[in-house]
Amino acid sequence: MTYKENTLETNYNHEDDILKLDNQLCFSLYVCSKEIIKKYKPLLEPFGLTYTGYITLLALWEKDNITVKELGKKLYLDSGTLTPLLKKLESLDYVNRVRSSVDERNVHVVLTEKGQRLKAEAVEIPKKLICSSNLSEESALDIYLALKKLMSLVDG
Repeated sequence: MTYKENTLETNYNHEDDILKLDNQLCFSLYVCSKEIIKKYKPLLEPFGLTYTGYITLLALWEKDNITVKELGKKLYLDSGTLTPLLKKLESLDYVNRVRSSVDERNVHVVLTEKGQRLKAEAVEIPKKLICSSNLSEESALDIYLALKKLMSLVDG
């Protein structure tokens, strides 16, 4: 198979083929994202978490006590999405929001003791997700690396 046969161009036998939904990279990513998030739901429900709550905790387990602005940047979430999410996590006693004593405009997000303890239980979630996806570890790694490369290309 030549390089040209491996490119998306071969899917476009006719001018209109470029506009077919199934030929859109963005649509494939959208569907995969939705379906993977759906697989997370039963794994996160026992903790009262949504997927966005889960990724917020993942970010805080990496680096605790960061500003809402830093957290939003790391998660690619705007304040309109992040504020209600943080309120929900606060109501579950996973985080506290603390106004900075140095600059009151800055609000820090800090894990509570319960939020810190949850990390030990959550370690099983990624393993269970991979098992439920019918992917081999090697295939999952290949996809992950390809997506990381794509993220760096579109984000840069």
